[in-house]
Amino acid sequence: MKALEIRKMTNEEIEAKIKEGKSELLNMRMQSARGALEKPHKISALKKDIARMMTVLKERELENMGGNK
Repeated sequence: MKALEIRKMTNEEIEAKIKEGKSELLNMRMQSARGALEKPHKISALKKDIARMMTVLKERELENMGGNK
């Protein structure tokens, strides 16, 4: 997921995607531990997507704080 796609989402949509991504990441880690994960590179890609979404949320939070001063 690209940052531009994330920026088009609302905060609620981003938070839902983060929650969904974290649960998917947990499932992938479990599969990896059992040796059943077919595409291990998906773990790092998912972690980066989650980080991008969290970064966009933080940027929006800081913009709102700066606008209130």
